[in-house]
Amino acid sequence: MANFLDESQQMWLDSVNRFMDNEITCEYIRKCDQNRDYPYEAYDKIAQQGWLGLLFSEEEGGAGGNIFDYVLMAEGLGKYGFDFAAAILVPTFTAMNIAKYGTQAQKDKYIKPFIEGKIRFSVSISEPDAGSDASNTKTRARRDANGDWIVSGQKLWCSGAAAQDVVIAMLVRTDPDNKHGGLSVLLIPNDTPGLVINKLPTLSRHATGTTEIFLDNVRVPGDAILGEEGQGWKIITEHLELERCSVAAAYTGNAQEAVSNAVRYAHDRVQFGKQLWDFQVLKHMLADRQTEVDAARLLCYRAAQMASEHKPCSREVSMAKLYASETLKQCALTGMQVLGGYANLPEADMERYLRESIQCTIGGGTSQIQKTIIAKSMRM
Repeated sequence: MANFLDESQQMWLDSVNRFMDNEITCEYIRKCDQNRDYPYEAYDKIAQQGWLGLLFSEEEGGAGGNIFDYVLMAEGLGKYGFDFAAAILVPTFTAMNIAKYGTQAQKDKYIKPFIEGKIRFSVSISEPDAGSDASNTKTRARRDANGDWIVSGQKLWCSGAAAQDVVIAMLVRTDPDNKHGGLSVLLIPNDTPGLVINKLPTLSRHATGTTEIFLDNVRVPGDAILGEEGQGWKIITEHLELERCSVAAAYTGNAQEAVSNAVRYAHDRVQFGKQLWDFQVLKHMLADRQTEVDAARLLCYRAAQMASEHKPCSREVSMAKLYASETLKQCALTGMQVLGGYANLPEADMERYLRESIQCTIGGGTSQIQKTIIAKSMRM
C-alpha cells in the first residue's frame, strides 16, 4: 500500500509496525493471551510514546492528529492480534467523548492522566436484553434528594472494565418513558463501592478481558454525567463510528499478518518433495486472501479519509468494519488450513487469530447490523 499512502503516512505506519516487532513483540502478546493477563507493560510503553494522545489537540496535551493518523496506528497495533489493539483503542474512544462532550472539570480531571497512561477507560453499552438493540437499555439511573445518581442494573460484554484504574463510560436510562432520548452516559470509576465486575472466561479477549457488571443502588456523583441528560444515544452513536473505523483497521493489520504467516510457512514446509507453496491450490487460496486484505485496507482508508474531512461516512465505516472482520476470519481459517496440525499450537498464533476473528464479527456491531446500516443507505 506504499503507493496509496504519502511518504509521511507510510513512515508513520512503518514506525508503529517496527515498534510492535521490537518493543511489544508477538511473544509478549501470546503470553498475555495464554495467561489471561492484561498487557499493562505494553500499555505503559504505548503511553510513553505519546500515542494515547494522538487524537487530542496540542492544547489538551496531545499530538493534534486526525482519524486517518489514528487508523494507521490501529492497523499496526492490531498486527499480532486484535485483543492487544483493543486494550489501546477502547480507552481512546471514551477519552475522545470526554474531549468533545465533557465539562471543563471533567477534561481537567481525565484527559491529561489518560494521555500519560495513569488511567484507562472502558465503555459499557450492552446488557443481557440489549445487545444490538442498545436502545433497549434498562440499567436505571435516578437522582436522589442530594442530586447524586443512584444506579441499578446489569451490563454485559464490557471490555477492559476489570483492569486497574479504569473509568467506565456507562450507557444508562435516565428517563423510562423515552426510548432514545431517555439515555445518558455516566462516568463511573471501576472501584466505586457497590459495583461488582466479573471477568468472563470468553473464547477471545483473554488479555483485555470482557466482563459483566452488576449495580445495586450504586451511588455516583451528580457531576459524573457526560454531556447532557438524554444525550447518551448521540454520544454512543458517534462513539461507535470512530470505534468501527479504528477496529476495522486493526482487523486488517491482523489479517495481513495471518496471510504473511501462512505464506512463510508454505515456503518453509516441504511435502511430497516440494514446498507447499508449489501446490497451486494453496497458492490460489492465499492469493484470494491477500486480495481480500488489500480490499479491506482500502475500505478502511476510504472511511478514515472521509471521517478526517468531516464528511458523513456511516455507510463507508460500516462497509470497512463488515469486510475487514469477515476478511480476518477467512484469513485465519485459511491460515489454519495451510499450517495444518501446527496451527493448533499456541506458538503458531493462528488459533488465537481465529478465536479473536470470531469475536470481531460480533463486537462493536455484528456483521448483520453493519449490513443493515449499509442497506439503509441504499434506499431509493
